[in-house]
Amino acid sequence: MLSDPLFYAVSVPAVLLYGVAKGGFGGAVAVLSVPMMALVMSPTQAAAILLPILVVMDAQVVKTYWGVFDKRALVLLLPPAMFGIALGYLSADVMSDDWMRVLVGLIALLFGLQQLLGLSGKAGREHNAVSASVFGGLAGFTSFSIHAGGPPVTMYLLPKGLSPLTYAGTAGIFFAVVNLVKLLPYYSLGLFDANNLLYSLVLVPLAPLGVMLGHWLVKRSEPGFYYRVISFFLVVVGVKLLHEAWTNLNALNA
Repeated sequence: MLSDPLFYAVSVPAVLLYGVAKGGFGGAVAVLSVPMMALVMSPTQAAAILLPILVVMDAQVVKTYWGVFDKRALVLLLPPAMFGIALGYLSADVMSDDWMRVLVGLIALLFGLQQLLGLSGKAGREHNAVSASVFGGLAGFTSFSIHAGGPPVTMYLLPKGLSPLTYAGTAGIFFAVVNLVKLLPYYSLGLFDANNLLYSLVLVPLAPLGVMLGHWLVKRSEPGFYYRVISFFLVVVGVKLLHEAWTNLNALNA
């Protein structure tokens, strides 16, 4: 696959896109990276190749945003995320990725539209252990399965009114922990074979470039514009996930 130009045509933009999202700009759009790479490989292989690259990105994100994050959000979100990862691992052989895409896609679409249309009101502005448990658990579960943890975290953090830098730092540190924890179950499932690790090694130099670009964009974004961008990408991701699930389910039933 390393000699196939199509591999680089989809993988290079996918990794850069994920890096920009990791840097804090339009985080939910990172969900598009796995489907892009799945054009030339299976979604499972794409997720396995991306994970070591994400860990490298996370190290840079933590260094960049350390001290600029919402501690309360992390305390509430991370424990249920660990439960979600464990549930994803235990159900790896039976869970339908497509129905998970339907769930996340529908919520992301409705939530993004709500934010763009200004219909959110004051609900959700204060931290809440119950909603954090729901969104944190869903983020851990979907992140383990299809690297789609961004929308649930966005849906919890977006109403909080954090500054762009604080929002980016909180989400970045959350996923740094989540992705590090995911390494062990991914290894246990045999996803880190020699070929996948080689592909990761070839693509990993792109990681810091994408993160630096994302951070540059965040620092220069006015808060209102920043959150409109994130809400827009939530809608895009929701539509993408629903379309992908619909296509796959129809193919199975044909």
